[in-house]
Amino acid sequence: MEKLENIISTYQQIIQESEQALQRARKRIYYISLLRLVLFVEAIAAAFIFWSDGWLSLFVFAILPFISFIWLVKRHNLWFYRKDYLKKKIEINEQELRAIQYDFSDFDSGNEYIDPAHLYTYDLDVFGDYSLFQYINRTSTPVGKQHLADWFNAHLELKESIEQRQEAIRELSTDLEYRQQIRLFGLLYKGKPADTNEIREWAGSPSYYRKHTLLRIIPTVVSIINLICIGSAIVGILPATVPGGVFFCFVIFSSIFSKGITKLQATYGKKLQILSTYADQILLTEKKEMNSPVLQQLKTELTSQNQTASQAVRQLSKLMNALDQRSNLLMSTILNGLIFWELRQVMRIEKWKETHASDLPRWIETIGEIDAYCSLATFTYNHPDYIFPKISSQSFHLRAEALGHPLMNRNKCVRNGIDIDKRPFFIIITGANMAGKSTYLRTVGINYLLACIGAPVWAKQMEIYPARLVTSPRTSDSLTDNESYFFAELKRLKLIIDKLEAGEELFIILDEILKGTNSMDKQKGSFALIKQFMNMNTNGIIATHDLLLGTLIESFPQNIRNYCFEADITNNELTFSYQMRNGVAQNMNACFLMKKMGIAVIDD
Repeated sequence: MEKLENIISTYQQIIQESEQALQRARKRIYYISLLRLVLFVEAIAAAFIFWSDGWLSLFVFAILPFISFIWLVKRHNLWFYRKDYLKKKIEINEQELRAIQYDFSDFDSGNEYIDPAHLYTYDLDVFGDYSLFQYINRTSTPVGKQHLADWFNAHLELKESIEQRQEAIRELSTDLEYRQQIRLFGLLYKGKPADTNEIREWAGSPSYYRKHTLLRIIPTVVSIINLICIGSAIVGILPATVPGGVFFCFVIFSSIFSKGITKLQATYGKKLQILSTYADQILLTEKKEMNSPVLQQLKTELTSQNQTASQAVRQLSKLMNALDQRSNLLMSTILNGLIFWELRQVMRIEKWKETHASDLPRWIETIGEIDAYCSLATFTYNHPDYIFPKISSQSFHLRAEALGHPLMNRNKCVRNGIDIDKRPFFIIITGANMAGKSTYLRTVGINYLLACIGAPVWAKQMEIYPARLVTSPRTSDSLTDNESYFFAELKRLKLIIDKLEAGEELFIILDEILKGTNSMDKQKGSFALIKQFMNMNTNGIIATHDLLLGTLIESFPQNIRNYCFEADITNNELTFSYQMRNGVAQNMNACFLMKKMGIAVIDD
């Protein structure tokens, strides 16, 4: 396994090599620009100088340089793309170096997925700024981002599914170049996230022009008529004005279709440019050898009729790019008058759609899923000290040693374990304010979620049974719903009870039960709720300030364990070890802190 220092060194080396290549690319662009200018000026000047010296001189000194100029224009565009590619490559490797130092603000936070009503994501800070999603997310396609968010929103619950995803992530984690190229191709596209959805709509829409038999034969008829007229004029059968008149009529006739074609181009033309991105990603994936069953299955999804998916998608991309040439008025006028080029081109696009439309959404989804896998693989690569947990299918148990929260600094995080080996079983955590109870709950929850989506976890060892995770939400008063804090919490607890009664297996994490009511009600309700959980044969962790909940172990000596996070007062100073200890908390710090801050505390 690579050490973190080696991973940092690898990113730094990629940046250094890319910067050197970027300098070379910039020099090449400069020289090509200069040569283009020289050739263009020379071609124009030679055309005037050698105009009367015959075709050979004109070809050598004017036409040939102009052809070279056109070729250099294409080479120039390729080198500009190369420059953008290298700049982006430097950027993403710099981002990784910052992320290793816990600055991951460069990545999409998934704010749109924040849902206070979700079973666990809101309480565990899965989405939003400085969230787990933002820390892991390296997707470069809208579909990939959605796949990754879906995995976080609905974790896996089957041992086989988790283990297959683990295997795929392991495999991709060893191929840094592939992952970075997938990301680069996606980031170089400058479109909008909605473009992919509109492409799907286009793929599912019916053809308009090809459904009419007359429209299908018009381009062929026009081409034949022009050929006959031009040929007849050349051999002297028809005067030269006839082909010109026919050509002009066809130009006028072709304008009938221009409005519809312009609408198609305006709606989908730029959006379909994203297909060149997908074509690059698909080609990269087609060439890569896949070994894990999940990745092999994804690769088989990239198939088409008698050609690879990359060839088919690139063909459509070329057809759409060719249609863009209609913006060249002179060229489009000539081609429309001769062969009804615009109508012919649109029907080629529609023919492609008829052949591949059913495949296109599948290809996009497949690349999106691979994009999501690459994010988790990069997370794995960047954390060589993380491990893939063992997944059990027998009965609920959760064992882990030295669990750490992924978003906490690796050099400062105090790591704790957990051990639940039967059902029902609850851990009750007591402790002072700021001692680490809530952080511990989130650490367990985050690592449990990572394990259940097939990702590695921060632990020395971990074994889990993948029951459905449910946490207590950050409940609050809702003026819009006319709902109190207490009622919102009751609704969540009722949801948990309903799921248990329906036979669902849950792993429950609750932070301070019944926060929105008075102490007596809270204590009585908490006792009743935990006893009901025990009777319903479920598992979980509960953190509380109520030390009396620690007496529940007397009623369930084999099914409850008490742990605490203590606040220690040494030399009139408050200190925290953040290390979980056995038993019920003994020290509380509220009165101590109030006195330290000059707030009077009156003893009875």
